[in-house]
Amino acid sequence: MGVIILFFMIAVPIAEIALFIEVGGRIGVWPTVATVIVTAMIGTALLRHQGFATLARAQESLARNRFPVHELFDGLCLFAAGALLLTPGFLTDAVGFLLFVPPVRALLGRWLMAWMAASGRVQMHGFPPGPGPGTAGGPGSGPGGVVIDGEFHEVEEPVNGDAGGGNGPPRLDAEDPPPRP
Repeated sequence: MGVIILFFMIAVPIAEIALFIEVGGRIGVWPTVATVIVTAMIGTALLRHQGFATLARAQESLARNRFPVHELFDGLCLFAAGALLLTPGFLTDAVGFLLFVPPVRALLGRWLMAWMAASGRVQMHGFPPGPGPGTAGGPGSGPGGVVIDGEFHEVEEPVNGDAGGGNGPPRLDAEDPPPRP
């Protein structure tokens, strides 16, 4: 993995420099610089628009008691797209703009899931499908059955010589307030 990262850290800047020289030779220096700035501005606008839409979908999923897996992956792709578009260069801009296209993100997500499943190093578990939150067998019920929400209070055992005299827990009179946690 380290060799792959090293390769990209060397190859991408070299490719970007070659593209800058080629494009600059064809359209000139200032139009090349203007193109890089305009792509960064367009990328920022796309990131803002799609980022808020993804956030709204994630909140909607959470409101329905579903973990927003697809929305988180889209958010990660949008983050990477924004970083690539803010990095000067035509190659990084092309990859960044591709990550803004929802079918490309879906294809990348399917490929990544297939790769993780085939690697055997990742195990995924979930709740079995059920009728819905708060019902037996649905989301909100644990793997062992229905989750019961409750409160508890710790009661300390009296030691010899305490008010209870070691004969059990101390008695509460009607005027005594209930113990607080």
